[in-house]
Amino acid sequence: MSVPATTVTPPLVDELDIVIPTIRNLDFLEQWRSFFQPYHLIIVQDGDPTKTIRVPEGFDYELYNRNDINRILGPKASCISFKDSACRCFGFLVSKKKYIFTIDDDCFVAKDPSGQEINALAQHIHNLLTPATPFFFNTLYDPYREGADFVRGYPFSLREGVTTAISHGLWLNIPDYDAPTQLVKPLERNSRYVDAVMTIPKGTLFPMCGMNLGFHRELIGPALYFGLMGDGQPIGRYDDMWAGWCAKVICDHLGLGVKTGLPYIWHSKASNPFVNLKKEYKGIYWQEEIIPFFQSVVLPKDCTTPQKCYVELSKMVKEKLGPIDPYFEKLSVEMVTWIDAWNELNPATDGTTVAPVKTTEAAPKKK
Repeated sequence: MSVPATTVTPPLVDELDIVIPTIRNLDFLEQWRSFFQPYHLIIVQDGDPTKTIRVPEGFDYELYNRNDINRILGPKASCISFKDSACRCFGFLVSKKKYIFTIDDDCFVAKDPSGQEINALAQHIHNLLTPATPFFFNTLYDPYREGADFVRGYPFSLREGVTTAISHGLWLNIPDYDAPTQLVKPLERNSRYVDAVMTIPKGTLFPMCGMNLGFHRELIGPALYFGLMGDGQPIGRYDDMWAGWCAKVICDHLGLGVKTGLPYIWHSKASNPFVNLKKEYKGIYWQEEIIPFFQSVVLPKDCTTPQKCYVELSKMVKEKLGPIDPYFEKLSVEMVTWIDAWNELNPATDGTTVAPVKTTEAAPKKK
């Protein structure tokens, strides 16, 4: 029998931040209160910095707007997108915790087939604290789950697994479709609950969605830059895709694992497909060259930290993707700016180690 969430001691309370990008009042937190209230929130306000964002009482949070981003990063603020949910990665920069869970403000608590509310955060934590198996696929999916194990024929030498760096969750109700698919399937809703978690094999890319995502900030945080999107950029809605492609090739290189599947959240709002098409159309065209590029990436052996990997990847982006469009040359520059900003705010992770120092930086607004 499931134990009510309010009676369970929350895991990793002092080691995990919840990052939320938003342009609106965060009333959605009321539904998440029993799961999120013990944790620290980092809210990144997009759009007009003079607008007041209301956060329900009782939550421990920091709130940063564009003025705060400019003040803290100075010229390096150019790497943080404006008028796009890609701004969430600023929260990754200023966090001092070991783990991050990031969620969109139109995502609510889902229920499993038995009607039990799903504690998405707890499932992400479980995914991150148990090993991944990227080098050999287990046909019973997650072998570390209760009631499962490695199947006959699975090499014993690989059964220890590797550290999980990324936990990618899914969505009920509104699926994460691109604009063309939205247009031809305007009424489609996802009601399929697949009770499974699996490791994405080494060498396999995937379309990462940032609306329900957990990751090990110390091991892969520098690679989870959500790119240049939104205001002044020729592309949008590819921020999480870009981060996912970059992070996956770096995880593969560093021997880290990426999982997908549980947990589910309830995605409540379908975005406008015509607006989305305007944002996506170049990305839909470019991705036919971007994906083969990432499939061909081989990082040097001396790239032993996510920072070193990401700087090396930026050089490849400039060389290989720059001829497609000048946007990629600009993006490659801001990839390096992002790493410079990361190292500045996290000085112990400048490429010599992956364990950030525990510092305290005053936030502009804190409750």
